[in-house]
Amino acid sequence: MKSKELHINDYSIIGDLLTVALIGKDGSIDWYCIPHINSPSVFAAMLDKDKGGNCTIQPSKKFKSRQKYIKNTNVLETHFKTQTGTFVLTDFMPVKHVEKPYENTFPTLIRKITCTKGKGEINLEFQPHFDYARSSMSFQKTDRGAVANNHKESLYIDTSIPLEVDSKGAAGSINLKQGESVWVTLQYNDDRRLMEEQCQKALETTIAFWRSWINDCDVCQPESGLFTGPWKDVIIRSGLVLKLLIQDMTGAICAAATTSLPEHIGGERNWDYRFNWIRDAAFTVRALYKLGYVKEARKNLEWFMKICTENTAPEEIQIMYGLHGEKDLEEQTLDHLSGYMNSQPVRIGNGAAKQKQLDIYGELVNAFYETSRFGIDISDREWKFLSKIVDYVCEVWNTKDAGIWEVRGGYQHFVHSKLMCWVALDRALKMADKHDKDCPREKWTTVRQQIHEDILEKGFNSKINSFVQAYESDIIDATCLLIPIYKFLPFDDPRIQGTLNAVLKKITTKEGLVYRYEHRTDDGLKGEEGAFLLCSFWLIDVLAYSGRIQEAKSLFFKMLECTSPTGLLAEEFDPKHNIALGNYPQAYSHIGLINSALYIEKAQKKGLDTNPKGEFKELATRLKNITKEARAKRRVKNF
Repeated sequence: MKSKELHINDYSIIGDLLTVALIGKDGSIDWYCIPHINSPSVFAAMLDKDKGGNCTIQPSKKFKSRQKYIKNTNVLETHFKTQTGTFVLTDFMPVKHVEKPYENTFPTLIRKITCTKGKGEINLEFQPHFDYARSSMSFQKTDRGAVANNHKESLYIDTSIPLEVDSKGAAGSINLKQGESVWVTLQYNDDRRLMEEQCQKALETTIAFWRSWINDCDVCQPESGLFTGPWKDVIIRSGLVLKLLIQDMTGAICAAATTSLPEHIGGERNWDYRFNWIRDAAFTVRALYKLGYVKEARKNLEWFMKICTENTAPEEIQIMYGLHGEKDLEEQTLDHLSGYMNSQPVRIGNGAAKQKQLDIYGELVNAFYETSRFGIDISDREWKFLSKIVDYVCEVWNTKDAGIWEVRGGYQHFVHSKLMCWVALDRALKMADKHDKDCPREKWTTVRQQIHEDILEKGFNSKINSFVQAYESDIIDATCLLIPIYKFLPFDDPRIQGTLNAVLKKITTKEGLVYRYEHRTDDGLKGEEGAFLLCSFWLIDVLAYSGRIQEAKSLFFKMLECTSPTGLLAEEFDPKHNIALGNYPQAYSHIGLINSALYIEKAQKKGLDTNPKGEFKELATRLKNITKEARAKRRVKNF
């Protein structure tokens, strides 16, 4: 039934806070790892449409389709239209709460296909391939479906659709007419049958769970005065995506749901993002606090504290960990898989885990600082941990590292890494003052000033009037936009405005999308990449607080056109071909969206707009000139 590969943003995500599944607009589950999001896949047709495995429910005749979520939930509907009828496929995973990282869990995925008008034949295909399609499989028929087995795992499919089973899997079809429905359940290592009444109850409970969680969001509170209309909807969707990427059992935050979705079609920039980066998690923690989700934010910090204080010196803290605290994330290639649209290699694990990246210390300290700003005390144990980190930063801030972009072309004195070392000292000193904590104040203050002077002297290139990627460089890097965001310099400083203009000129497309850095950078990898969506949101933030709110708003609405039809964002976007790139959905991108909306809102309330009449500058003019026809190409047309 898998005739062609879908574009990345033709997929939507469901999950149960332990794992997720990606479902295409053709009704096919093409990515599903069980029992956890970072476990080996059982369906991986996204990475190889022939070998990867899938579970598809769709009309047997030619159809048009579209997807949408039931409002304020992670329950997905795929709508099909054929010449003889219309159908709705509902997909969801009941949420299961567990307390221990390795507690036995049995993920359940429930599907319901309903004929809403007319009639037609529905096909079902079930072809799981365990362990990234590396495991030998056997299939047996059961009294109400089939079961797939390897030597240690089982996946049961239970349905009233008559199935035929062979060595490749199971398949069947059923005729439905208006008002008729059929349920299909997929259960991992669990042969207990769910009756239709139980499935319906699970659907109602799951809808209620997600709506209850969203109702706790500050954006949804009328008294907050935050957002209305489409802004509110996309922020809520971003919050729901972040919640799906948070492991309920540990609080760990998964950077993205997938592995090896390419940053360039046919290229080698294909990475496994199913881990908890300190950097990504710190950004997520701040976004969660801003949305009012203190519990989730605090739980992630506590999880990190546990990992980082168990006989671990600051220099031994990794930039990322497995979602259950794993340290060994050895990078492997899966040569038997063709890759998404033949983009190889397919990787699992991530070799960057062993890199030296100095910015993580600033990210970690700043996450605790954000915690303290929201009224939560810093315990003596936490302060002892943070003090060790800051003392270590004092020793190593002037050394080279791999930087935020995890380059594989050699260590450098990256400006962003120096900035975040400054942030570590600055935020620690602020927390010491606020919470009356002991610290070597004179030493920390002196080093903070040394870093500040060093960045201004070596990180700013006066010839191009901009901060740059690394010392002795003339490469423009989007991370320089973070300098005012972290309050290293004010937004109206001429050097910041020069950097803003350099970013707009050198690494911003005509649509307003921003690349991570100039392509002449030697990052140790071949090929191109798309525009990095988080960087575009950084540009929005700086524009807003530079008084260019109309431009910021214009670009924000342009960024909404990079979302999938169901509101999801990938890591990158290809402005030439109007397609999403990179792992998907990406926490970083959704964090950027939330933060940019808040920046624009705050900038407007502070009256920072220097062009209240809408007299746009260059960027706004460029965006305005993009035609409606060009914008329409970004979205899949509804039928």
